[in-house]
Amino acid sequence: MTTPVPPDTGLQAQHRTTRAVRIGRVTIGAGHPIAVQSMTATRTSDVEATVAQVRLLEAAGADVVRIAIDSARDVSALAAIRARTSANLSVDLQESYRLAADVAPHVDKIRYNPGHLYHHEKGKAARDKVAFLAEVAARHGVAIRIGVNCGSIDPAKAGRFGDDSVAEMVDSAIEHARWLDDLGFTAYCVSLKDSDPAKVIDANRRFAAARPDVPLHLGVTEAGLPPEGILKTRIAFEQLISGGLGDTIRVSLTVPNDRKGEEIAAGRRILDDIAHGRFRSVPENFARRLNIISCPSCSRVENEAFVDLAEKVREVTAYAREHAITIAVMGCRVNGPGETDDADLGLWCAPTHVNLKVRSETVGAFRYDEVLGRLRQELDALITARSHGATQ
Repeated sequence: MTTPVPPDTGLQAQHRTTRAVRIGRVTIGAGHPIAVQSMTATRTSDVEATVAQVRLLEAAGADVVRIAIDSARDVSALAAIRARTSANLSVDLQESYRLAADVAPHVDKIRYNPGHLYHHEKGKAARDKVAFLAEVAARHGVAIRIGVNCGSIDPAKAGRFGDDSVAEMVDSAIEHARWLDDLGFTAYCVSLKDSDPAKVIDANRRFAAARPDVPLHLGVTEAGLPPEGILKTRIAFEQLISGGLGDTIRVSLTVPNDRKGEEIAAGRRILDDIAHGRFRSVPENFARRLNIISCPSCSRVENEAFVDLAEKVREVTAYAREHAITIAVMGCRVNGPGETDDADLGLWCAPTHVNLKVRSETVGAFRYDEVLGRLRQELDALITARSHGATQ
């Protein structure tokens, strides 16, 4: 299937000039149109389901499709998937950076997270691991994305900048970009993602000021359920893209597998609105109300009931919408533990149970059919505690 040609929005004329980075048949940066991408949510080892989702995303207009790899079984499946699609494929290495050598022949881009390089071979320097990735990518003509996430910061950066979590992300991105440059590898882009649009805006502006030559992949991680998730993403994209920043985008929504094409449609719609000057005002009290963040369903999710749970969380907590409380619903063990720490209440989902947290403290593990009742108890306790504090 041929990927539909994206409309010429005219946005490239407004953008700063970065280096060009080729991802298969698509080139980002250097004045090229902003590319729209998404990620498969099926189990990568399920070749039939994953190929079907790649095709669904292509039909929706995806320029690049990302697939997560977490095991030798996934690597084997990826080879079969590649044989059945001509889509521009990106692979997410998750925690095992050495799988890059096995997957590079089958993809057009490799994404690694600096914070995940420490999970294996802990005695080996991170720079040496990046050198391995650069050598593999160069040998196969594959691009790289340095993907920095708020919930999985390089442990060497954590706390170095006090309460400035944005500085941690930016410093990590600058360091890894410098390592790739020193290695002579320049076919890379950078992403700096957070669930807070304001932090996404801040991080990307800071990085671009330091490295205006590097293409940027924009996204609000764990944006959550539509329509709120689209609004959060729009806030960040409108301010960054209208200011000349952003070369490829991903809208991360919590939706069932058969609706993943909505991410592409939302991205295209936001780009078209920006190009035509159709900006949406940000509600004045947006940041002072109940904020539910949830990750987009992907192949790391170990129980698809996670998506239904996110919907139910929104329903059962609707009574608290006027309270400035953040609830995070995460679908996997990779990002779940770390990315719920900053929320007031967090749920990260395992195959048979849900781990409920209050900030960084775990309350307990609950069945999917019982966790909502306990969530309401903790939410009520939090509201009561804050109300008492406000009256004292």
